[in-house]
Amino acid sequence: MSEVEVEVGVDVPYGKMLIAEALGTFMLVLVGTGAIVSDQVMGGAVTHPGIALSFGLVVMVVIFAVGPTSGAHLNPAVTVAFALAGKFGWWRVPAYIGVQLGGGLLASVLVLWAWPVPEVGPGSALGSTLPGEGVTAAGAFVMEVVLTFLLMWVILLVATGSKEQGLLAAVAIGGTVGLEAMFAGPITGASMNPARSIAPAVVSGTWELLWLYVAAPVVGAALAVPAWWATRR
Repeated sequence: MSEVEVEVGVDVPYGKMLIAEALGTFMLVLVGTGAIVSDQVMGGAVTHPGIALSFGLVVMVVIFAVGPTSGAHLNPAVTVAFALAGKFGWWRVPAYIGVQLGGGLLASVLVLWAWPVPEVGPGSALGSTLPGEGVTAAGAFVMEVVLTFLLMWVILLVATGSKEQGLLAAVAIGGTVGLEAMFAGPITGASMNPARSIAPAVVSGTWELLWLYVAAPVVGAALAVPAWWATRR
């Protein structure tokens, strides 16, 4: 990778970047939480490995689809970390986070409307993220920090510009998401993404520990920036 980094979307109209980012986040939340809902209401038809694979594959597919247009952040924590790393203009951060949250909320509304969700409220099957049984809030917070740290470290190493989301970058990032969801999903929900957690929480009214799934990914992603500086070529 060249030492000269390319700013995301430098040749793309800003409106197209925002639309692509919104649609990409919509697809991520729809597929990921939709897999969780399908598993819950269809008697385990998807299975935990299937849920983890759904998250990993949808991230990979969306990077292929909108990476050259918006950078395929799909995650407010990723957007903040790119800005901290100097790879994304701070002036773009609020709008990016806004469309990521909007896309996620639309996806959760569609899941509520189209899937056979038995109830709305705490405990409903909308894919909300909560710690597993017996897992403390402190333990879940630390785990989410570590998961997002590792994910963001990989992202920064393989895809830090608008023209660099190639085959290996998409596979590496999607694979990281899938692997982390596989082993940590039962522990914390393996969110790593405030937009992914906020959307089903708002639509279902599951506010319990939502702060954890907003703060921990941002902290983890920010910590990945100095680690990237220390390990990049």
